[in-house]
This record gives sequence, C-alpha cells and structure tokens, in this order.
Amino acid sequence: MHSSFSDGRSAPEDYIAPALEAGLREIGFSEHLTLFRDLEAWNMNPANIHTYIDHLDFVRKGTNKIKIRTGLEVDYIEGKEKEINDFLADLPLDYVIGSVHYLGEKTVDFGPEFYEGKNIDKLFESYFDSVCRAVASGLFDIIGHCDLIRIYGYKPTLDLEPYYRKLAKTMKKHNVAFEVNTNGRNRPLADFYPDRRFLNVFHEENVPVCVNSDAHMPARVGQYFEEAYDLLRYMGFTEMAVFDKRVRKMVPF
Repeated sequence: MHSSFSDGRSAPEDYIAPALEAGLREIGFSEHLTLFRDLEAWNMNPANIHTYIDHLDFVRKGTNKIKIRTGLEVDYIEGKEKEINDFLADLPLDYVIGSVHYLGEKTVDFGPEFYEGKNIDKLFESYFDSVCRAVASGLFDIIGHCDLIRIYGYKPTLDLEPYYRKLAKTMKKHNVAFEVNTNGRNRPLADFYPDRRFLNVFHEENVPVCVNSDAHMPARVGQYFEEAYDLLRYMGFTEMAVFDKRVRKMVPF
C-alpha cells in the first residue's frame, strides 16, 4: 500500500480501520522509492526515509489489533545495483518490492502516448528482460506488477508464454516471490497483474506468491482479495508469502 509518504492519498494511520473492516490481520506499506533519478511527485524523497520508518513505528505502537509491516517499492535501475543495495542495507525493513516502471527515460505507466509509434513487441521484450534482470539482482524479496507493460491494453503479436516461463524460472532460481496485484482492476487494463492466463506458469515453476492491493487510498485496502485468492486456488496455489525483517515464510490461505 502507498500512503502520503509517496503517491498515496492518506496518512498511514488512515489505512488501519479499513484493513480491520476487511478482516486483514497484517498490512504493509511500500512507498515508491526511485534512486538516482530526478525526484518525481509519485516517489518518496530518499531524505525522508527515516521519517517514514519512524512514523510507521509510531503507528504500530498505537494499535495491537493488526500487524504493520514496513516495506519499500524500489525501482530497479540497471547499473545501479550496488548503490541501491548500499542504500537499503541498514534499513529496518520487512520486505522490499522491486518494480520496473522505466523503459528509457519515461515510465510505462506515464500514459498511453508512451506507446504511440513504438514497436509493441519490442517494448514487451525489453520490459520482460528488465524485470528478469531485476529478479536476478538479488535486491528484492518480491517483484511488483511483473507485467505492468500491459497497463493500457496494448497487445503484442508475440507468444508471451516463453517470456512468463523465463521470468518464473528466474524467480525460482533467485528465490523471489511474485505478487498478484489487484490494483490492475482500477487501471485501463481492468484486470490483475500478472496476466491470469499465465498464473499456471508460476505455479508449475513453484514460485511463491503474495496478494497485494497496491492501494493508494484507504477505500482500496484489500480490494478484490476474495477474487484473487479464488483464482489462485483454482490455479493450484495453497499458500502465500509473508515477510518479517526480510525473512519469508509461507502461510496457508
């Protein structure tokens, strides 16, 4: 979830009541952090990292009704792996989500105009290659919206199964979880990430999964979770990943 520390619309404490109402026992905040690029409005200022962590500690002390995990959603920037690792190394985080938003100087969710006049097949190839490099970097516990490139509904002519297969195998090799991101239902795509047609690939490759709302406002906490869990059960999944101090454990659902 994202709070007003990055591009969310409310303070972290405003998410607790809706989470309890949704029957959640645990929530996690994952503010956007993009290092080594100009600061944009959707990102947390790196200088505020300790203020963010301290604020979540304060909120955590104010409730015993729900566990609150501290995380980050960090952009993978090729060539900056060591610097990203150095920044994260001493932070008291429960998990780090790695995401690929940028292809070149623009983000793939900048707007549909990003795709105009471009070769969609090559964009998909480049995006999946970048996500695989993010997985292999060793920086991340979870990969976020692993096929964000689908956001505006552009469809390549490629057979995408080999790309999802390679991604799943890379995740398994490097012991990284993937998320079912339910916020895709609110985007032009109007469906989850990753493409539900290929969830079986992640199951066949035995990649651990977690279900994340990617909520940017309290009203979307736990959004579409029942549908997501039903879909995962249908695909053969029986447990999900949770994190504590960057240690993963699996719990049944």
